[in-house]
Amino acid sequence: MSPMEPGEIEPLNELDEPVGRAARLRKLAARVDSQPSLLTAAERLRERLPGDARFGDPLSMAGEQPIELVARGMSSLRPRRKSVVQELGLAGLQVWQSFSEATGRGHGDLELAILFTDLAGFSAWALKAGDAAALELLRDVGTSVETTIAEHGGRIVKRLGDGVMATFLVPQEAVEAALDAQAAVAGIEVAGYRPRMRAGIHWGSPRKLGGDYLGVDVNIAARVSDAAKADQVLVSDVLLARIDQEGLSTGRSKRLRADGAPRDLHVVRICRQ
Repeated sequence: MSPMEPGEIEPLNELDEPVGRAARLRKLAARVDSQPSLLTAAERLRERLPGDARFGDPLSMAGEQPIELVARGMSSLRPRRKSVVQELGLAGLQVWQSFSEATGRGHGDLELAILFTDLAGFSAWALKAGDAAALELLRDVGTSVETTIAEHGGRIVKRLGDGVMATFLVPQEAVEAALDAQAAVAGIEVAGYRPRMRAGIHWGSPRKLGGDYLGVDVNIAARVSDAAKADQVLVSDVLLARIDQEGLSTGRSKRLRADGAPRDLHVVRICRQ
């Protein structure tokens, strides 16, 4: 038998044992799957396809939607080397994600109300009250706030210790949810302590990545919430212009002085009459 040339694939011998043939087939498949030219072609294909060409990193898969669960399952099987098969699989998920965005599920051009809540003074109280009481309070508050958000058509994006981030398609519902949640939290008492919730709401077009939302409008919503005092719901002037204020009372408009917030952005305290 003549010696093999460099890069030549050794042919299978019909007399090989089945186990030996299977091992050689796996080795052959692995060599093809990691061919540099095929990898380059797969990566270039992903760059030309619609959607996020970098889909598959931890940030883009951090959610509970079917596409993110599938992507995490694929990622858990990732070989130590680069894989053509995996690149093609992620390409399919990339297109799937793009189609989902095009139908209104997560596209960066979709306008949303972004709500942040937290408990004023919770950390200081928790240090004195202890873990058991703090956990009981967080469970009661979490149930009240998340139930109220769901009742108003909101979606919990993530839980932030003693607060949440949520999104709403309807700005009016975001305001009603915040006010209802605040009233519900005010009725909770644990170890003689009554929590005081604060909230901030902004209207914008955040960029969805995996199960999270990122971008300037998310940062602004967080700054609006940070500016709120205990028992206050603050809204940006952008959101205020999009709601019916009948039955609501508003305070004096103030410029939001915070890093990352536009200089011309104003916030207003809002409550029920």
